[in-house]
Amino acid sequence: MIEFSANDNLFMARALELAEKGQYSAKPNPCVGCVIVQNEQIIAEGWHQYAGEGHAEVHALKAAGPQAKGATAYVTLEPCSHHGKTPPCANALMDAGVKRVVVAMQDPNPLVSGQGVQRLREAGIEVDVGLLATQAQALNQAFCHKMMHGVPWVMAKVAMSLDAKTAMATGESQWITGAASREDVHRLRAQSDLILTGIATVLADNPKLTARDGLEGKPVQQVRVAVLDTALRMPLDAALLSGGLDVTVLTSHNDSQKIKALKQVGCDVVVLPKGNDNRVDLSAVKKWLASQSINSVMVEAGAVLNGAMLSAGLLDELIVYMAPSILGQSARGAFEIDGLARLADKIQLNLLSAESMGEDFKLKYQIKRGS
Repeated sequence: MIEFSANDNLFMARALELAEKGQYSAKPNPCVGCVIVQNEQIIAEGWHQYAGEGHAEVHALKAAGPQAKGATAYVTLEPCSHHGKTPPCANALMDAGVKRVVVAMQDPNPLVSGQGVQRLREAGIEVDVGLLATQAQALNQAFCHKMMHGVPWVMAKVAMSLDAKTAMATGESQWITGAASREDVHRLRAQSDLILTGIATVLADNPKLTARDGLEGKPVQQVRVAVLDTALRMPLDAALLSGGLDVTVLTSHNDSQKIKALKQVGCDVVVLPKGNDNRVDLSAVKKWLASQSINSVMVEAGAVLNGAMLSAGLLDELIVYMAPSILGQSARGAFEIDGLARLADKIQLNLLSAESMGEDFKLKYQIKRGS
């Protein structure tokens, strides 16, 4: 087992801080940070800022210049060994003449994992892997999930009262939670590759689904949105169609005139089969999501879609913002789920974290799968 020094831990912790800066802008690429150290002093830093542009190692090596020769590079993800939109980072490290590379975690893609490390070692560079690996994996949870399972990580957000209600009987829901929770939702949107919602939410709330509040001065990539709209009821003047978003309507209604009208206002339309409930088939939605260049999906919807996604086993994580209020029995619930007749049928959740969010509580759960 490799024994890492206190300075090793310090420098990798700094690389992780740098990597986190890309959480809103590097998607769908992973967040990566790099620190170049010479004589136990940081001489250069870099992080992956935007997809398609230079990786963390490239930025750090450029900043280091000739001083990189004989230095140690701390990088949060295994340097790539293949040509993509940018040249291999393993080659850049070799060409710079670094002496040692410390890697937090290997590339989770089984097709390339270990190849960057192998190339560096074949070039005579000392490579140590596994320092602060857990933290690196947590930072890129969705990326790791997509690489290993072929489908994006799907999280649903629910804002509700203490008695688990999300809206009054009339549909009024703005605002159940406070400003701090709403700002946090904007950060979740900015971290996600795609927002998934239903046409019922669009018609009831006319949401913008943009990421703006609490993100001033931070680089935020444009948000993608997909709307499940079985019968093509999407209004051409919907707010989310005028907010500069990349919007796709997933439908089962092959009406050429409606499709043409939506495309004319900049909306893409994908026709998918119907499920047994006469709505867009969720298994087809899952396949479509898997085919996209995305790692994470945030579901912002009502009780029907939330319940359908949860009962179909399509959610990985649930984030609940619970307000200190009670809306009463006539208010609308968070999930519509049929078939839960016995206590043994319940859907079990694992609590991951709980924190105060202004006057609200933010609860993060992982969906517990069958035994």
